[in-house]
Amino acid sequence: MDATVYGPESVPRLVLDKSPARRILEAAARAPGFKLGMGFLLLLFLAMVFYPMLSDVSATTIDVRARFLPPIGVGDKWIWAHPLGTDQLGRDILMRSVVGLRYSLFIGMASVFMMLMLGCGLGIYAGYRAGWRDTVIMRITDAQLSIPMIILAISILGVSTPTVQSIILVLAMSGWPLYARVARSVALAERSMEYVRGLEVLGASHWRIMLLYMVPTILPPIVFIAVLDVARMMIFETILGFLGLGVPPPAPSFGTMISDGRKYLINAWWIASCPGMFLALALLSLNLIGASFERARNKVFGGFDDSQ
Repeated sequence: MDATVYGPESVPRLVLDKSPARRILEAAARAPGFKLGMGFLLLLFLAMVFYPMLSDVSATTIDVRARFLPPIGVGDKWIWAHPLGTDQLGRDILMRSVVGLRYSLFIGMASVFMMLMLGCGLGIYAGYRAGWRDTVIMRITDAQLSIPMIILAISILGVSTPTVQSIILVLAMSGWPLYARVARSVALAERSMEYVRGLEVLGASHWRIMLLYMVPTILPPIVFIAVLDVARMMIFETILGFLGLGVPPPAPSFGTMISDGRKYLINAWWIASCPGMFLALALLSLNLIGASFERARNKVFGGFDDSQ
């Protein structure tokens, strides 16, 4: 018998395979889009962390003597203290954009985390327990899906005082059904697997099976796709701010700044354009990263080659 049969290549594939989450992460990390998105996101993160520390300019301080200062290199009235110019009240555009990015990213990530936990928890429970529990949860999910997210957000925030907490809660309430349906479909498939039946025979409780065995199987692919939802929630937060239902002033937000700047697009285009560029760069970064994760997930689980 050839001795090479006993080499590493003869070891069963399941022994050598890494966890699905790790394979997805490694496949995504090799994609050019992932590297480009992480580079842009790192630049934005450094700006959010260090620029407020290095600059003595406030995002909310009003200085009427410095109104409508253009960005550096535009016109002849710019000054180094305001690299991206000032708005109609003399507030620094760069500082307001950086702080607005903080609010937008925080709201996006917090709302996606809440909808991920709520949706996946209910979906796994409904798919595993089945029966009347599944019917009740899925009917609630269908009812929630029938209401457009932006309509629900406007209806709730329009009759109350918008706060960061209420915006996060409204966005999470609007988006959890999608995660619930995906988690339920996976839980239904896992429920019929042999290892679940074996655990039930050994006396493992339903909660132990769901938390220790089903959640690690379901969460990694969904968590990677949730990166795309962060960008989507940032867009909804900007829309709410544009409509006057976002982060309350004087705290800056992208929607509020773009709404204020639209009145001065002809003579002071930077008031709306600079926050818009920050938002576009953040969304581009998240979408590049999320798309890389999604292609890697499809390659790992679907078996097709996305290099073409």
